[in-house]
Amino acid sequence: MSKKKIILLIAIPLVVFYVSLFVGRYMIDPMTVLRILLAKIFPITHNWSSTAEVIVIQIRLPRAILAIFVGAGLSISGTAYQGMFRNPLVSPDILGVSAAAGFGAALAILLSANIWELQLAAFAFGVLGVTLTYLIARVYKTTPTLMLVLSGVIVAAFFSALVSGAKLIADPESKLPAITYWLLGSFNRATYKSLYIVIPIIVLGSVGLMLVSWRLNVLSMGDDEARSMGVKTESLKFFIIACTTLITASAVSVSGIVGWVGLVIPHVGRMIVGPNHRWLLPTSMALGAVFLLVVDDIARTATPLDIPIGILTGLIGAPFFAYLLRRTKGGWK
Repeated sequence: MSKKKIILLIAIPLVVFYVSLFVGRYMIDPMTVLRILLAKIFPITHNWSSTAEVIVIQIRLPRAILAIFVGAGLSISGTAYQGMFRNPLVSPDILGVSAAAGFGAALAILLSANIWELQLAAFAFGVLGVTLTYLIARVYKTTPTLMLVLSGVIVAAFFSALVSGAKLIADPESKLPAITYWLLGSFNRATYKSLYIVIPIIVLGSVGLMLVSWRLNVLSMGDDEARSMGVKTESLKFFIIACTTLITASAVSVSGIVGWVGLVIPHVGRMIVGPNHRWLLPTSMALGAVFLLVVDDIARTATPLDIPIGILTGLIGAPFFAYLLRRTKGGWK
């Protein structure tokens, strides 16, 4: 990959991140935002309003950081899964993590849990869902790709039914709207405490995927070819699933279900740098961070109400998915 592309993939997320701090229904001068940020490091005279500082530091900054890491995490997870399954129509929730995490959150809301208990329940059930998928797909110490996909469909359908049951018995005045809104995805619950928990998990999983990028290149050619080149395919699959599950479950636990990002962004990255996962993984992370950050900016500025992220990503992702179906006819090309 050329130096120009590398510079752009680093610079664009930083620029969009900075823009996100002063753009909104309450506009703040860009230089004021810069001084507010620098004041946290250097002794600068405070000549701005306390309202501006609260909006930048307490509201927009953690929200923007969360959007960056969730977008990057979902994108690298989708890229890894598309390579492992050798299918361009695969997304991070293919193994049921989102549906299981959604039930965990719905259960926590039904039990009137606080935000931390809700996030923990969503994360735990997300990991549980993928664990069940993996165990169901395990056949004679192997995990065939087709079995993984079918098991993921089973687990996702099971937990989706449980979510529907939770909605059925939820209080229609308070808990039902809370469950519905959470399932649509949003970053309005972003806090620094949630960042301290989620960011290390996403970074750990992403670094793990980066370390096996060249093995993922081999695995994307097929299990038999990978074995002939000395790659332990079952161990590699387990490692990839573990990393992507940690990333996706932690992202869903703090943002709700955000669809389409892990499906759409890897293809955009592939158009830019090609199929080599050594460059495709970091490129997808950068593009995913920018995409979800821009979508969140639209969500919180387009209307007086905060538009759920899942609605906007669906409006973009569904047409792109239709285009992929027509172009690939469901196969990998």
